[in-house]
Amino acid sequence: MPPRTSNAADPAPTPAEPRPALRVAVLADSDTRWKWGALTARRLTAGAAEAAGEDERGARPVEVSGLLLRGRATPTPRQLAEVGEVGIEAAKVREVTAVEFLHTVRDEGYDVVVLALVGGGVQAMLHGLAALGLPRRPVIVTGYVGVVYEKLADGLLLRHGADVVLANSAHDAERFRAVYAGVGAEASAVTEAALPFLGGAPYRAEEGRDTVVFAAQPSVPASRADRTYLLRRLVEHARLHPRREVLLKLRSKPGEHTTHIEELPYQKLAQKVPGGLPPNFRLVYGHMGEVLDRTDLLVTVSSTAALESLHRRIPTAVLTDLGVREPLGNHHFVGSGLLTSWDRLDGGYRPRPDGQWLAGQGVAADGSYSTAYDTARAKVAALLDSGQLPPLAPYYTPATAPGYLPGILARHHLAPDGTPLPGAAAPQETGRVRGAVRETVRNAARGAYRHGVQRVAPVIRRMGEL
Repeated sequence: MPPRTSNAADPAPTPAEPRPALRVAVLADSDTRWKWGALTARRLTAGAAEAAGEDERGARPVEVSGLLLRGRATPTPRQLAEVGEVGIEAAKVREVTAVEFLHTVRDEGYDVVVLALVGGGVQAMLHGLAALGLPRRPVIVTGYVGVVYEKLADGLLLRHGADVVLANSAHDAERFRAVYAGVGAEASAVTEAALPFLGGAPYRAEEGRDTVVFAAQPSVPASRADRTYLLRRLVEHARLHPRREVLLKLRSKPGEHTTHIEELPYQKLAQKVPGGLPPNFRLVYGHMGEVLDRTDLLVTVSSTAALESLHRRIPTAVLTDLGVREPLGNHHFVGSGLLTSWDRLDGGYRPRPDGQWLAGQGVAADGSYSTAYDTARAKVAALLDSGQLPPLAPYYTPATAPGYLPGILARHHLAPDGTPLPGAAAPQETGRVRGAVRETVRNAARGAYRHGVQRVAPVIRRMGEL
């Protein structure tokens, strides 16, 4: 029998319904944590479709909202712009209080929340989110912005309770799990990844270019004598090598705050250098990646910039001039092969990193960085697919830390049970004039605080030493 034929056209396939966007919120309290949080959100949501075996047409769109926790280190617009491209327009980043953030999470229905905060801020938000009692809560991710060289147990336990606690290296992941296990806390949230802002072309020397960059830190070292010493040695290095470009890479301008308080900005110390600054010496700002593009030797005490430099195989030196001490953070680099002094650098010495040490530090200089977030991405995807998530259960509770936790929560205007304190949720001002006045008063108060930190506090401290 011949096959049946028909002039009727086959029905057109029904287009698939567009998938709802994956909604992510990033809450940060400083410029560097904003950079970490925004880039972490990008790393965690990039390639999710491929990881799930879907093609690009089935990829779930991603919407990332940027929120800044109001406080002493809230970044300025200039600092946000200097962070570089993070996938979120700086103009759309909104400043909020802790209570305003919690209300935003309640109202917006985010799928993922990245808490890029100091430990106490993370703990407060975990309790505040738990107190919301949401029928469907977001996946909570947190971690560290750089080298973890102090307050390991304190910082980790303040981050406990998040669904994912990112570790920037295998070394850190091992330490984190040991701390949680040692206090009987659940350690499954610890997830090895890497710093999200590593990148850039591998180092290549260029004929005619000879640039040394010192990566300054706001609070390391802390004393005037030590900071003056480092500046003097950097200036002397420039004078000793007049054909070499010597750059002092600064984190912020006077009056701005970063993750750590800077009481003695190098800019002000540089104004008092005897004989002035040599012509081949400059103070520079800007994105660290762009500065590293032209760096031939990166020198620091313990800045995370050293890890960025090592990732790109740029010659890197960690100074021992002030000792190898925990308060300086350079003890983290014991065994790295990078520890050296200005005397040796002046003489032309260039450290060579130890390969075994590098392998455990998450710098991925071997080209493995492209897969560094695969495990974390898969964990977040699994949590999203699991449906109802269990209630948040931080290690610290009013029962386990009754003399510690209430103070942490109170600093963010939360009661011991995580609910807002009376009067904490200030009504929004209506009208442009009243809003502008409130913003002006807030900025003036913040400026007064920074003036007190950078001008008044050092004077009082020196008077106390007399």
